[in-house]
Amino acid sequence: MIKQSVQIMMAVVLAASGVVISGCQNDAMTGGAIGSLAGAGIGQLAGGDTEATLIGAAIGAGAGYIFGNESEREKSNAQMWNMREEMNTRLVRVTNSNDSVILVRLRRQGIGWVGTAGEYYSTLPTSEQLRPVYGF
Repeated sequence: MIKQSVQIMMAVVLAASGVVISGCQNDAMTGGAIGSLAGAGIGQLAGGDTEATLIGAAIGAGAGYIFGNESEREKSNAQMWNMREEMNTRLVRVTNSNDSVILVRLRRQGIGWVGTAGEYYSTLPTSEQLRPVYGF
């Protein structure tokens, strides 16, 4: 009877934790929720009483939140870097003598632009200006 009660209780806890984790808005919250559940389980296994379970849940929640927050920060930094790259990059279409088209990626550097071959332009070059370097 006790074994069956424990199994039912574990099923309820797992279902409730699934609901809690799915409602998390960012990695820090998800990390805190998962850490709390893992810490509670470890605390229960180690101490076998309510106090150990609560201490484990608190420690796990804190550690999970820290790891999740760091993950969130790394994602944010990567998104900012990508946005800067997009803002400082232009694609110029160069039409060749056989009507084929090549896209030339130019990157802003200071007040000018640098092509993929390393050449520098003081202003954003036109297709005609790029044709001698990239076209045929």
